[in-house]
Amino acid sequence: MDPIVLAAGTALVTAMATDAWRSARDGAVTLWRKVRPEQAEIVEAELVEVREQVLEARRQGDADTEQALAGAWQVRLQQLLRVDPSLAGELQRVLDEVLDPALAPADKERIGSLVMKAKADGHGRVYQAGRDQTIHER
Repeated sequence: MDPIVLAAGTALVTAMATDAWRSARDGAVTLWRKVRPEQAEIVEAELVEVREQVLEARRQGDADTEQALAGAWQVRLQQLLRVDPSLAGELQRVLDEVLDPALAPADKERIGSLVMKAKADGHGRVYQAGRDQTIHER
């Protein structure tokens, strides 16, 4: 799954539990209006329900439910990108300008995405790791 989708889906669900939930909802609905306008109102209503589910999960200390909701929205966002790959830039904008600012610092750390790209010309080597890496060369 696209790293942007993973981050955006988690950030969307997390932001639904904040005071900025309306902005988060509106940012997501904007994405649907661009690709599947006939579903925008349904998505808007579903996000209101998600807010209630997230708030209840937090009251109950149920992190699994919140994680499951994030996974469901990640899948839905991925489906939008499959329909219109050019939407990735708009999704990144919503993540950066709408969702991320709504989150507490601890939530931002949990949601962060890692995108690594490398290119080796000729006979060069590229080593990348998201964490520890050990390389033994002869």
